[in-house]
Amino acid sequence: MKNPWEEIPLDDYEKHMSLDSVMQLQTMNTIMKEQLGAYPVRTAMILGVAGGNGLGHVDIGKYDKVYGVDINEEYLHAAAERYAELSGILQCLRVDLMSDYGSLPHAGLVIANLLVEYIGYEAFGKVIGQVDPEYVSCAIQINKGEGTWVSDSPYLHVFDGLDAVHHQMEESHIVTALKNTGYTPVLRQEYPLPNGKSLLRLDFRKG
Repeated sequence: MKNPWEEIPLDDYEKHMSLDSVMQLQTMNTIMKEQLGAYPVRTAMILGVAGGNGLGHVDIGKYDKVYGVDINEEYLHAAAERYAELSGILQCLRVDLMSDYGSLPHAGLVIANLLVEYIGYEAFGKVIGQVDPEYVSCAIQINKGEGTWVSDSPYLHVFDGLDAVHHQMEESHIVTALKNTGYTPVLRQEYPLPNGKSLLRLDFRKG
């Protein structure tokens, strides 16, 4: 059985995420810029890289290697094509993080924005244990208002299959999962979105 993320066209996903009523593509781009510049590392791994939103902020003078990880092969091809200037630095890896995380290489920083929602806390902890980064930075969606976790849009039904794999996020559960893996919280920052939602960035350091 295919993961529902393998069935969602990238164009529909990005158009939905960039709507004025959603604003998640733009907000995550801002967050990724901050994440990539925050810590003294030479390697980074972006889990759920999709079409590469945020890769334009990779400093080629800083990073020796950036791994873009996703389950959707078409997303990875798009990311590699869009950011051809990162050739030799960007390495795209098709990985099912629920089952194939043992193949992931080490990286100094792991970025996981709107990713834990789709693999759950336990799998995320195992992925971090495998990659063994010095720093972890993740962003989760906080739903403060009424309504569904997917914002209303003309593309809403493209995401119907995600109900089967979506987990409602709780900040305390992510903190606990990473503490159990050996990580200490170092940053908490919230970014407001339309429709009573927000993105919550949580950063951790090993030890």
